[in-house]
Formats: sequence, structure tokens, C-alpha cells
Amino acid sequence: MLKKIEEAVSFIQSKTEVKPSIGIILGTGLGGLVNEIEIIDTISYEDIPNFPVSTVESHSGKLIFGKLGGKHVVAMQGRFHYYEGYDLQQVTFPVRVMKQLGIERLVVSNASGGVNPEHIIGEIMIIDDHINLFPGNPLIGKNIDELGPRFPDMSDAYDVDMIAIAEKIAKENEIRIARGVYAGLTGPTLETPAEYKMIRILGADAVGMSTVPEIIAARHMEIPCFAISIITDLGVEGKIQKVSVQDVIEVASRQEPKMTKIISELIARV
Repeated sequence: MLKKIEEAVSFIQSKTEVKPSIGIILGTGLGGLVNEIEIIDTISYEDIPNFPVSTVESHSGKLIFGKLGGKHVVAMQGRFHYYEGYDLQQVTFPVRVMKQLGIERLVVSNASGGVNPEHIIGEIMIIDDHINLFPGNPLIGKNIDELGPRFPDMSDAYDVDMIAIAEKIAKENEIRIARGVYAGLTGPTLETPAEYKMIRILGADAVGMSTVPEIIAARHMEIPCFAISIITDLGVEGKIQKVSVQDVIEVASRQEPKMTKIISELIARV
């Protein structure tokens, strides 16, 4: 694994001189943040050695290098999911590559289903904890000691300082936000009413098919993490409706400018 990471890093460094301090992973329908980046270099996933290739229609499949909020950043325009057939080590491979490229913080976005009855469609939720409901963990297998410890602590998976700054930014800009727990499942099916109910009973506020593996890999490498979610549909009894991926993308796209404002300002202030 370490050799594969080094091969990818070596190739990327041959294509760009940007040394990013912030890594960004863009979720479904949330790729527009790239428009705020002063782009310096773009590299297609398919050109990078050992890199997975995104198979989801709404995920572009490019690494974007540039400046945002006065910081050098690398943004994944398109992420990888377990349901695409990748294992969790492949899903988190780009996070490990970004660490070796020099990132000091990771910012993640996603679209999710709300299971908290107080949520409304389109609400922005800052993630302050998660529940791993994937059938595994990206750290299973021989530990790569060069990256992190065998048994990483996850009591502070989401950085409290970045959360506080984001909440301040939202208040300054009169953006309604919530805080909550995100449950990560495999997908690609959306949940049944009984599964939504189970997820709520377990203590989550929202559910999705990403983020948790990337955060685990990042925290293994001691990267401070911030994650933000747009509630695109509701898994609350009496409010559950049939949802298509296009519905999810449309809701996420409408709310994206607010999320982009929070992330851009956050990067400028950290």
C-alpha cells in the first residue's frame, strides 16, 4: 500500500508544483465549490497511478489544485464509494495520497437523508460525530506504521475548533445550520422506513453512503477533519417519500452556495 501511495504522489508532484495545506472532498451535487477555487492545475483520476476511477454520474473524477481562501488546496471533484465495488482501502486511498502531498486539514461534504424529526429538506448539518455501519473499516489488515498507530483514538473525529469557526460563519451570514451525528451505510439502496427508524434509535441525525471511511483514514494520520452535510431527503415517519438521485442532486445544488460560503470562509480563517 505504501509503495502505491508513493507512486501516486510522485506522479502528481510531477504534474503540479502546488503544495496543498487543505484537502477537500466534494459530495453528490456539491462540485460547484470548484468554481470558487483559483485553479492552477487539474489532474484526471484515470491518469494517476493506482487511483480508483469514479463511476457515479454526478462525480467528475478530477483532482483540482489551486487557491481558496488564500490557502493552497487540493479538491477531489468526485469521491469513491463502497457501493461502486471498491474496498474501503481503495475508497480512502486518495486521503492517504493527500496526506503525503502535505495537507494539514481535511474538509468533507456530502448529501444525506435526515432522520432527526426536527430536520427540514435542504438543511445544512455540521457533522460532530459518526456511526460506522459499513461492513468493515479501512484500517483492517496490516497497519502501515508510517501513516499512523495500530489503534487510533476516535474520540475527537471532528475538529471542535473548525466546527466553532463554521458555526460563527453561519451566524454571521444568517445561514440556518444544525449539528448532528452521521451514520455511514453501504448503499446503493436508500433505506427502508424500518432502517431509517433503526438509524435514529442508534443515535444518528442523518445517514449517507460516504464520509465515515475517509474520516477514519484521515484521523489515523492525525489530520484534523471538518465535515458538512446537506439534508436532501427525510427518513422520518410520515415524511418519507420516493427519492431519485436527481432529486438529491437538485436539493444539494440549491443549497450549495450556502455550504460553499461556509467552507470558503472556514478555509480562509483556519
